[in-house]
Amino acid sequence: MKDPLLGSKRLASMPDRITNTINVEGGEGQVYRPTVINMYAGDLSTLDKWWAAWESFMFDGKLKIKGTEGVEEKIPYEMLQPIKKAKYPDITEQEEKDSLPLQTMCGAIFDAILVHMMNTNSPPDVWQGLKTTMVENLNKQKVPHTLAILENTYSDSDIITLQEVSSSFIDQARASKLGKTFHIIAPMNLDAVRDQNSVIFLKKESFPKGAGVEITSLVENSFPEGVTVPVAKGDILAITATNKFDVQFVVASFHGDTNGLATKPVVDAVVKAMASDSALKGHRLVFGMDANTYEKAKPGKQQDVLDYAKHYNTLGLTSCWGDMPNPSNYTT
Repeated sequence: MKDPLLGSKRLASMPDRITNTINVEGGEGQVYRPTVINMYAGDLSTLDKWWAAWESFMFDGKLKIKGTEGVEEKIPYEMLQPIKKAKYPDITEQEEKDSLPLQTMCGAIFDAILVHMMNTNSPPDVWQGLKTTMVENLNKQKVPHTLAILENTYSDSDIITLQEVSSSFIDQARASKLGKTFHIIAPMNLDAVRDQNSVIFLKKESFPKGAGVEITSLVENSFPEGVTVPVAKGDILAITATNKFDVQFVVASFHGDTNGLATKPVVDAVVKAMASDSALKGHRLVFGMDANTYEKAKPGKQQDVLDYAKHYNTLGLTSCWGDMPNPSNYTT
């Protein structure tokens, strides 16, 4: 539970990210892996009861999920994805090859430890009752609360960029008040498995025509040849847009990897893509990102914030915190 290397290899957090809460089609809403740390409502009072439910969830039932080709049926274990060394450098080459069974095993061990801890430290009816109360007040209201924050605090913005957004959130945002005042743009190549996507909101009053064209593939094709950039499907969304004053923009939203190693290559690729297409050379760039840069980065393993600032300065770019942001001004 406290092993930092296990954490940096993502062997427990990655399967949790994918299977913790799964949005399903056909009116079922969401389903939850049997674990302490989500909205699962089943009985976790013993390890035997937990294991029976966990094993059945992971390996037996097929779920209808939204895929790139429409609705697909998958068993949860089939949704797990390989962990790439290019994105998580602490993982070994052999662990990368074996990452699917390793994830399954580490995910089960992680959940088992949590169930054991809770039942050891509290009577099951006490902690499970408390969990139910927390779920009702926090988890189940997460999307409505997030939408309320956007509506009440950011509704006067012309452009909003979001990262790690679920397909369910996108649907609910479009159906909310925000959908009446914003064009809500998601990637054409939506990631419905990890269910973490970069999204762009364009205010309809400011951008009456909405998005022009999506140029995400042009950006991804601008990565250096032969270099593996640690990005996943849904991490990047780049579009063109023209505002009511006929000013042309490229608007991008990007979710960086935990170590920030993709941040500079992705910014480079966006700038290169704009320069490579004559139709984009006059566009202004607005780029919202979760850069994942560090005040005290580990050399070779994490992206230093000041080094990143120097880099985007060389490209003629600046940030909303200035050319050289204060590295101790934490924003996440």
